[in-house]
Amino acid sequence: MAERPARSAPKDIYEARVVHTERIAPHMTRVVLGGEGLDGFAVEGFTDSYVKLVFKPEGVTYPEPFSLVRIREEFPRDQWPANRTYSVRRWDETLGELTIDFVVHGDEGLAGPWAARAVPGDRLWIVGPSGGYAPDPAADWHLLVGDESALPAIAAALENMPAGVPVHAFIEIEGAEDELKLVAPEGVRVSWLHRAGRPVGEALVAEVTGLEFPAGRVSAFVHGEAAFVKELRRHLRLDRQIPRDQLSISGYWRLGQTDEAWRAVKREWNEQVEREQEQQKAA
Repeated sequence: MAERPARSAPKDIYEARVVHTERIAPHMTRVVLGGEGLDGFAVEGFTDSYVKLVFKPEGVTYPEPFSLVRIREEFPRDQWPANRTYSVRRWDETLGELTIDFVVHGDEGLAGPWAARAVPGDRLWIVGPSGGYAPDPAADWHLLVGDESALPAIAAALENMPAGVPVHAFIEIEGAEDELKLVAPEGVRVSWLHRAGRPVGEALVAEVTGLEFPAGRVSAFVHGEAAFVKELRRHLRLDRQIPRDQLSISGYWRLGQTDEAWRAVKREWNEQVEREQEQQKAA
């Protein structure tokens, strides 16, 4: 199956320290985290493993040891830490180092600016990991689709693809300068789509709907901005008649909404989309 049952995030909070940072593209910064606080951290075979990064508000000091339960009991809500969900780009068990790639657009957002300013020794709390997808070794071919937010998970999936199996990977970025060197088995086709100011996901929808699908059973991973993900979910489920268990599809973010606002409605939104498409399929 393309999508495995998601593993629940552990309750443990890991305290990590920045080891080093690297600007790997004009709009992406790589942060490597390590330290004894990551002892016991592990991923369990998912290429879309993700963690929640916990950021405390400026000027607020929390008691040690850090405890979300205690903070929520003792501090007013406006002093609670914020969290952002990020894909694990790589976990090096030998070195005990966790790599996270951040999309950075100047001072926009919370996590991106933090990553751009991060220096060795900076502290960050991590909850997780969780995950739900890995390339299906039994699939006849694979489809990977995403914008910048899905690039780390797509890169991890490419590194774990079975050799000799056809793979079509479509990655939308702003321009050629944001392309990254990816590692993948022979036969993998990676198509970089340059947005160049067009709406997010427009190029992805055009490429996937126009793709001549190879024969056989597909394992598909489609993640990124919610609007284009919704459109491709409809295309894959209704037009292509691909069973749900061969699809891993999620809107990581939604244009025009903050991360908090989107997370508050995401589950309900996904359920509504699924109901609508089931009704369309039955019509």
